[in-house]
Amino acid sequence: MKMKFLPTTKWAKIRLGVLFLFLFYMVLPPLYGMLQYKPKEGDMIFQSLPFGELTKVIEGVTNSPYSHVGLLVKKNNVWYVREAIGEVKDTLLYLWVLRGRGDSFAVFRLKEPYQKSIPKMMKKSEAFLGCPYDFHYGLDDEKIYCSELIFKAYKYATHKNLGKLVRLKELNWKPHEKFILSIENKIPLNREIITPQDLSEAKELYLVYSNY
Repeated sequence: MKMKFLPTTKWAKIRLGVLFLFLFYMVLPPLYGMLQYKPKEGDMIFQSLPFGELTKVIEGVTNSPYSHVGLLVKKNNVWYVREAIGEVKDTLLYLWVLRGRGDSFAVFRLKEPYQKSIPKMMKKSEAFLGCPYDFHYGLDDEKIYCSELIFKAYKYATHKNLGKLVRLKELNWKPHEKFILSIENKIPLNREIITPQDLSEAKELYLVYSNY
């Protein structure tokens, strides 16, 4: 007996071939990366967002491939990334990885002496769910950007900084002056920022996985 679900026409076979190519190139690479990495709640996961003007500025001013970062959280035995993008929300880990440029991501974890702070840090991060994204990159609590979410969750849990706060004037801002002025009245050279790159360099963290 012939298997009726197999394609029989030329175009049906082509469509099936295209589907398999899509699965191979779009689904399997991020899945492979996730299988190599063993998640732990409180991990900080960094990625390169799809190219856009804002992404170019974030990566350009920091001379880093990291334009986004989130916090690993486990809910009902499913892994999510708590992130500030549009608003603070929890995104399925697989979808988060799939969104990144080239499916690349890097994961940093708190060193053993600092891991006792993770439960409180996760609780503090939860309080920011629903907060809108901060396109001005200030440090108030009304709006939140990605690395600020993690910085503040740790800060409010431990009363200590995670990573180095830098001022815009210390970064490579000049090539991106036009874009910065499109959202600011003037260049906020003295504004303190916690960038994804500076967060990743925190002495309390160590690299556990990267496919960059």
